[in-house]
Amino acid sequence: MMRSAQIRFSDHSTLRIVQILGKLGNWRRVLQVIEWIQARERYKSHRIRHVYTAALDALGKARRPVEALNLFHRMLDQMASYPDMVAYHCIAVTLGQAGHIKELFDVIDIMRSPPKKKFKTEFLEKWDPRLEPDVIVYNSVLNACVRREKWEGAFWVLQQLGQQGQHPSSTTYGLVMEVMLACGKYNLVHDFFKKVQKSYIPNALIYKVLVNTLWKEGKTNEAIMAVEEMENRGIVGNAGLYYDLARCLCSAGRCHEALKQIDKMCKVANKPLVVTYTGLIQACLESCDIESGAYIFNHMKKFCSPNLVTCNIMLKGFLDNGMFEEAKHLFIMLLENSNSIKHEEDYKVKVIPDIYSFNTMLDACAIEKKWEDLEFVYEQMLRYGHHFNGKRHLRMILDARRAGKEELLEMTWKHLVETGRDPPPLIVTEMFCVRLEQGDCAAALSYLVNFAYVESQVFSRKSWSKVLVENAHRFEEHALDEVVREGNILLAGNENLAVRHLIESCKEFQRAKRSSTEVEVGRIFQTEAALV
Repeated sequence: MMRSAQIRFSDHSTLRIVQILGKLGNWRRVLQVIEWIQARERYKSHRIRHVYTAALDALGKARRPVEALNLFHRMLDQMASYPDMVAYHCIAVTLGQAGHIKELFDVIDIMRSPPKKKFKTEFLEKWDPRLEPDVIVYNSVLNACVRREKWEGAFWVLQQLGQQGQHPSSTTYGLVMEVMLACGKYNLVHDFFKKVQKSYIPNALIYKVLVNTLWKEGKTNEAIMAVEEMENRGIVGNAGLYYDLARCLCSAGRCHEALKQIDKMCKVANKPLVVTYTGLIQACLESCDIESGAYIFNHMKKFCSPNLVTCNIMLKGFLDNGMFEEAKHLFIMLLENSNSIKHEEDYKVKVIPDIYSFNTMLDACAIEKKWEDLEFVYEQMLRYGHHFNGKRHLRMILDARRAGKEELLEMTWKHLVETGRDPPPLIVTEMFCVRLEQGDCAAALSYLVNFAYVESQVFSRKSWSKVLVENAHRFEEHALDEVVREGNILLAGNENLAVRHLIESCKEFQRAKRSSTEVEVGRIFQTEAALV
């Protein structure tokens, strides 16, 4: 590509390509550029460390810690590419954000130690690449501790800073508080907050951690007072702070107060308003307050349209709290939205159900044994282009058939045939039973001839015997005799193990039935003789 564009092969052009690819998030292409550099013998780079560092930065922004660590180790092989402080920061931040604390400590040990590989340093006799971690590296360790919930790492960072004679910054204290919050050590969060107050003016991020801690402790009033104290100090809160306070209020059943925080959020927020409302609804549902969640859901419609995630959360919330009719009403509203969609732009304001919506309603209908509603939802699911899923839908379809709703089974069979998919063996067996119950023996056997697979245990003699015992009451008196007769005709033309196993099971079932009948008749005669 560079050759066709007549771009000169230079450090600057290669660096710019890596940077552009990094901004686009195309980390695979970044690695291809690095591999190309290493494979080109004619290409001699004089600033290879800068190219590698740009690649590390790109991999970090793309959240690719493993690939970044591999590249970092590759940089250690050459003196020209040996990591400097900028590269050190890149790999530390990447590993810290990913929670790779062990790998990050390995990197710290590597950078503190002399290179393992011996380089020719005749022109640079005093060259010493060893680097001690600075505040950025230590903060990265704290980030990893938050992800891994390792409170010991936070005290290690404070100890290291003390040995170097450095005083922790307010950002470092804030991260230490986050570690303690993640580990559930709320008393230590308050202790470190007091330390911050002695040396610094706490920023909004520190107050955010404090609010979350008070939320976890169930101290809603104290959380409100903390934010008021922050505002009285003239500190401008960020969107995350007000969002967490609003969710705290929702968890305490104070959704009207929570909605007042949205005005403050809108002044500093970048996230869409619908995301904020959805988070508040989720907080209400997590505290089993479905009424407040429904109130916020209806309130948000005055300012923004609920998206699919919001609707699915409310759908699940209604069902989890036994409000089937409310969930059904919401689901039907989603179905009706599709009637008003005429153009692609309409999808931005109108929400239609996805497969999660359908599965949620199907599960609820099956649990409540609302077979009419189950049939309606299932039919709509297929109409919307979603497919039958054996793991999710097979059991409820068979349960519905046992409850007398054979339409679902017929609908599923038609769908599978039209889409060219192999029907599950249990569906084949059930269709055989349905057709035999209807008195159509030829049609029943045709399912086995065309769709039964011998390797399935469903068509073994043992399985057929179980099917006949469980469904004998559905068949006419001579139905199984007809199955044997028609089955033998089919086997004369073509061997089919599934049909053969069925015939053998039918004969065995009939013999057992006649034996039990003879025993029953003999018992009756004996009883009558005794009475005479």
